[in-house]
Amino acid sequence: MPERWDYKRAGLDLEKYAATMAGLQPLLARTHDPTRVIPPPFPARKGGKGAGGFASLFDLDPDAWLFSRKYKHPVLVTCTDGVGSKLKVAGLMKTFDTVGIDLVAMSVNDLICTGGEPLVFLDYIAMPADDPDLTLKLVKGISDGCKEAECSLVGGETAILPDFYAPGDFDMAGFCAGVVERDRVIDGRHIQAGDAVVGLASSGLHSNGYSLVRKVVFEAAKLTVDAQVPELGTTVGEALLTPTRIYVKPVREVVEHYPVKKRVIRGLANVTGGGLIDNLARVLPPGKRAVLRRGSWKMPPVFGWLQKLGDIPQPEMDRVFNGGVGFCVVCSPHFAESIVKQFADHGIEAWPIGDIRDGETGVEIV
Repeated sequence: MPERWDYKRAGLDLEKYAATMAGLQPLLARTHDPTRVIPPPFPARKGGKGAGGFASLFDLDPDAWLFSRKYKHPVLVTCTDGVGSKLKVAGLMKTFDTVGIDLVAMSVNDLICTGGEPLVFLDYIAMPADDPDLTLKLVKGISDGCKEAECSLVGGETAILPDFYAPGDFDMAGFCAGVVERDRVIDGRHIQAGDAVVGLASSGLHSNGYSLVRKVVFEAAKLTVDAQVPELGTTVGEALLTPTRIYVKPVREVVEHYPVKKRVIRGLANVTGGGLIDNLARVLPPGKRAVLRRGSWKMPPVFGWLQKLGDIPQPEMDRVFNGGVGFCVVCSPHFAESIVKQFADHGIEAWPIGDIRDGETGVEIV
């Protein structure tokens, strides 16, 4: 007689999986505006099924909330990203309720660089075995991030892959869709010499450079996540798990403060992997160069600590980490001071950190 096999023996417990999915529904629902997200037509099935069918529905009725601003030529904006190896730090800390915020931030902060508005978010979580508690904590963070970004968490996928991931491993990816009025798209084409560059404070490392961080902190320096760092006033793990700042509300309000015809806001850049050097360059038109003044913004102490710990050269720090500036606004120089004040009113420190000049396209820090 051959051995008797079933899905559970192969590594997937369908009953536990269904119960996990049922437990996530309140975390999705808290991010929904009932005028936008169309609820599923059937109640939950026995065992936790019935989370909305095969896909989610979002109302695009021109008379509904979405178009209350009278979009004339709405353009769909989409993006996707992940958290990266910061997840390894979460695993070491056994703290899983903040990396979901990082996941949302990585996509919505990219999306608003177009001048757009995030509408819906979906996640993909993969792990070696179904873990209801872990899944709940991860999605709680995603839900928190979506609330802050004012977008709806409308669904996702939890993949149980016992032959792909080792015990304790997991991965996350996020997908966001939004909308922008065609004539309000911000793409850098109006940037000109003399424009100001305003930098917005980061909350720390955000979610980039963690392959280098982990090598320096855990392998070279042989620190543990619970080691105290006096100059930071926290443990190693607490410093490394600080969530990525979500810039959606303040950036959108500043952008909408100015009439489109004035073109006050000329470029927006989310400072992620590649630092200021690579990311600000992505919005510069040919023949325009950004010159940034080192020391014109505050650098969180975690960067100095990390640089000293690993003897990391300054050019490498500039290309890998945000260095204390998590987002950049390129604007008319006449409005830079007002823009800095508006961000301060939103609780985000901002500084004029440089200007745009004629020259070879790129970014230099002097």
